[in-house]
Amino acid sequence: MKRDNDPQQQSPAIPPEILAAVRRIEIRTRRMVDEVFSGEYHSVFRGRGVEFREVREYVPGDDVRSIDWNVTARADAPFVKQFEEERELTVMLAADVSASGRFGSGERTKAETAAELCGVLAFAAVSNKDKVGLLLFSDHVEKYIPPAKGRSHVLRIIRELLTYNPTGAGTDLDAPLQLVGRVLKRKATVFLVSDFWAGDFSSSLRTVSRRHDCVAVRLRDPREVELPDVGLVAWRDAETGQEILVDTGSAAVRDQLRERAQRHDRRLERTLRQSGVDLVDVDSTGSYVDPLHRFFAARAGRRPTGGRR
Repeated sequence: MKRDNDPQQQSPAIPPEILAAVRRIEIRTRRMVDEVFSGEYHSVFRGRGVEFREVREYVPGDDVRSIDWNVTARADAPFVKQFEEERELTVMLAADVSASGRFGSGERTKAETAAELCGVLAFAAVSNKDKVGLLLFSDHVEKYIPPAKGRSHVLRIIRELLTYNPTGAGTDLDAPLQLVGRVLKRKATVFLVSDFWAGDFSSSLRTVSRRHDCVAVRLRDPREVELPDVGLVAWRDAETGQEILVDTGSAAVRDQLRERAQRHDRRLERTLRQSGVDLVDVDSTGSYVDPLHRFFAARAGRRPTGGRR
């Protein structure tokens, strides 16, 4: 696993086309944050709680439960404690960089969609003075960038999402979840961004979701579920390398693919529900704005489901 703060692991000179792509994503995502998501993010992710600020003299109407009896006894007059919200939050973006992310039947691949979506979440975090980190994983943890603040840090995250060359092809969610449990000592918000075509990770997810607020972002491409009738097609699994010949003209074959996807969805949704983890579905051929809107609206007015005590 590579760590971003290791000088020997720094990236070489960045090609101009990558810098241009990062800049395009920055412009798009910052505009969305400024115009759409900043207030919603702030209302949904409130930080770790409240912290003591000061005491002041009691005035009629104050909650008697906030009276500081020690100070009241010394001053021979009632004083109350004042608190303020501990706003700073840590956001961890755990992004799947396995080979299946290179698939895309629209203008963007799933990996490119993940980069933009993570850019929105990262800029929303730093605009609210929160820290944000990145964890890249395939069938193992590929790279970990510790949480930090600032525009340059977010641009680094976007660049890594666009350019990182993984050494693994498959997907294993146990390893990144276990790392999150080790490195994040205080409650954080963890976004798991993946297509979730992986083995069972329910035990690791339950452990992490007890301390942290976990949100699953499922990236989909409609062609992974619904095949067009284009005759015989050589099909290669990007993660396993297995090749088969598929008759897309067969209704039975298309039904089998659809049923396989539906079974996978039911299993994943049951796992998330049992751990109290919210699910956001994003179609890589469409916009991720509406799914994020629906997620924020569903979260508004209630505390995160993760990090239960």
